[in-house]
Amino acid sequence: MKEVAVVILNYNGEKFLKDFLGNVVRNSQEADIYVIDNASVDGSLAFVSDNFSDVKIIRLKENLGFAGGYNEGLKEIPNPYFLLLNSDVEVTPNWLTPLISRIKSGQNIVAVQPKILDFRQKDRFEYAGAAGGFLDVFGYAFCRGRVFDSLEADHGQYDDARQIFWATGACFLIKAAVFKDFGGFDARFFAHMEEIDLCWRINNAGLQVYYEPKSTVYHVGGGTLHKSNPFKTFLNYRNNLAMMFKNLPGKYLIPIIFIRMILDGISALKFLKEGSFRDIWAIIRAHFAFYSWIPYLIKNRSSTFYGFPFLLKKSVVFEYFGKSKKNYQEIC
Repeated sequence: MKEVAVVILNYNGEKFLKDFLGNVVRNSQEADIYVIDNASVDGSLAFVSDNFSDVKIIRLKENLGFAGGYNEGLKEIPNPYFLLLNSDVEVTPNWLTPLISRIKSGQNIVAVQPKILDFRQKDRFEYAGAAGGFLDVFGYAFCRGRVFDSLEADHGQYDDARQIFWATGACFLIKAAVFKDFGGFDARFFAHMEEIDLCWRINNAGLQVYYEPKSTVYHVGGGTLHKSNPFKTFLNYRNNLAMMFKNLPGKYLIPIIFIRMILDGISALKFLKEGSFRDIWAIIRAHFAFYSWIPYLIKNRSSTFYGFPFLLKKSVVFEYFGKSKKNYQEIC
């Protein structure tokens, strides 16, 4: 058994496996490689079995989503470090070594993400993670290198290793014991925001998530659910409210959730202006789903809240749309 397991979660991703699995195998000799399959019905597993005999396959009986799929599959993997990797990621030579070195560099560092660049425009940061993720106090995620849909070119401006608030689920290394101790992802989330929720819980416990720029990968993005898909809208809005309820300190919980709901209403008006009625309905359904989860969320709230000081104490929405500040350096 090797120290690191590179673990790819697959659901009908035969095309991406054909495009990228060979690249991962060639550049990850220091790791065991696993594919967790979420009950695919395409030729994914036949392709892996026929072409990569050293890649281990874990077959799940049903599609448990990103969160549940990883939770179940990782139970069968004994390696001390998990590198969770999307199937639509191209890695680079020596990509694992800096991540491993960084996670071992401090006792409190328990998760690390690389630099995430766009596969189609390799000089630009990619939406899902860029140079490390952050949150504002109202639960809006942004990154060094990406704020909403504004993506920066990579000029080396974020080539400093540093603590971040969240690491992208597209590609990050985590200590297996920490993943298990924290109960993994919240399986109720199914997909979207589960990695931010996990990282927030890690921050709340006083542990650290890091960004390591010496490791670079290229991400296609949008391979499972396109950002225009109303189901993605539903998941993002529901899970964001749930994540805040679980992780905000008690005295801030009600006022911040209330303001966030107002902001969601404004977002719905924007969809109305665009004629995106299915997205409006997705937001409404997300709110009612959140209400139904409140008893569960109360039972699963964090007991410590060390992560709160690391939230941006202003609205990234206002900074971006109101003040036209389009990048991380302008806002922070």
